[in-house]
Amino acid sequence: MENLQALLSIITFISVIVLIMTEWVHLTIAAFLGALLLVFTNVMTLEEAVGYIGNSHGTLGLFFGVMVLVRAFEPTKIFDYLATQMVLLAKGDGKRLLLGIVAITTPICAVLPNATTVMLLAPLIPPMAEEIGVNFVPLLILMVFVANSAGLLTLVGDPATFIVGDAINISFTDYVLRLSLGGVIAVITVIATLPFLFRKIWRTKLENLEQLPHPQINHPRVLLVGALIIAFVLLFFVIGESLPVPISPAAVALLGAGLALLLSHQSKIDSVNNILRDVDWSTLIFFMSIFVLIGGLEKTGVINSLSGILAAILGKNIVLGSLALIFFVGILSSVVPNIPLVVAMVPLLKQYLVNVGLAPAEVLASDFQGQFPPEVLPLFYAMMFGATLGGNGTLVGASSNIVAAGVSEQHGRRISFNTFLHYGIPVMILQLLTSALYVLFRFLL
Repeated sequence: MENLQALLSIITFISVIVLIMTEWVHLTIAAFLGALLLVFTNVMTLEEAVGYIGNSHGTLGLFFGVMVLVRAFEPTKIFDYLATQMVLLAKGDGKRLLLGIVAITTPICAVLPNATTVMLLAPLIPPMAEEIGVNFVPLLILMVFVANSAGLLTLVGDPATFIVGDAINISFTDYVLRLSLGGVIAVITVIATLPFLFRKIWRTKLENLEQLPHPQINHPRVLLVGALIIAFVLLFFVIGESLPVPISPAAVALLGAGLALLLSHQSKIDSVNNILRDVDWSTLIFFMSIFVLIGGLEKTGVINSLSGILAAILGKNIVLGSLALIFFVGILSSVVPNIPLVVAMVPLLKQYLVNVGLAPAEVLASDFQGQFPPEVLPLFYAMMFGATLGGNGTLVGASSNIVAAGVSEQHGRRISFNTFLHYGIPVMILQLLTSALYVLFRFLL
């Protein structure tokens, strides 16, 4: 019976990925029906399915809070105003506009999770692209690449790096000293592809900037209070978890959303119903469904049995293991969203280290606060790079990709799986190669 359930969870997961890749059905419908199939075939109960969603409450709470926050301030026209200012700063030059997106996204992603950054900045892109007369889809895809790559600059830049970093008890400072250079290299790799992958926009030049629309900011007083709410949210994103009573980013985002709803309602710039109706429910339901699908693989022992295969292939060879992990996790991360992937891979890697005698059994304890043997750490670093950069490969590879697709759809254009693939595969391959060289020369030789 267990073997049958494991087989069913594998077939369901692969079927969902195939449906998303071929675009026969919308990705949310595919994932949602796949998750329900596991419940109706008794692979897991509905209570267990809700439990797997609950385990990822931090991710879902963060996304929902930021979505409400961004939508609440739309009536002020702040996004249209900022978009016009960016085009004017770039002097209508496509080359400067692309580099501007890199320059704005990179530092923000160093202190905020990448999907949060995309949620905050993506609404600027469609009006900006319209003004310069180009398709906004490639610009959104570029923002995603930069956000995912810059997520490696600090421990908090990407949920995947934070999950792995937390598992090996690495401090914020140690992370910056050991691994931030890898994030810099990843961003430089994206910049190097701009003249080739984004050739049409790179060569675009808007001659007459006077003809640009100049949107005015509405409700300036409301926006001023809104700016204070956003400043409060950003501050507590950075310091919240280090306070005597820790506050998670999800709790901060939800409080910010609540205050934004209160401000909108009291100032009558929009109704609560309108704001909540425009939340990207499709993206949220997709993530819930994916967490259930990964939960099915975990519950039926599929993920656990993979650790045995890993041990058989790699043995005790750390160099081979680290390089293999970058590409294995990278390719896997291009079809499995990287947050649930690393959640599943961390215990798998710990078990492998114990199985082959490279780490003591204590590391398997969920409350383990000690240090891992230094010689095995490159395996975890490799997993970080693979999971984060592999997410650039396909539309479903990272949470920020799905968020960008949701924003694009809300502005009237779908980012198809194949369109993303056209840009994503070259960037992913180049980044996995450069990060493999970085890990090799920095930690293994």
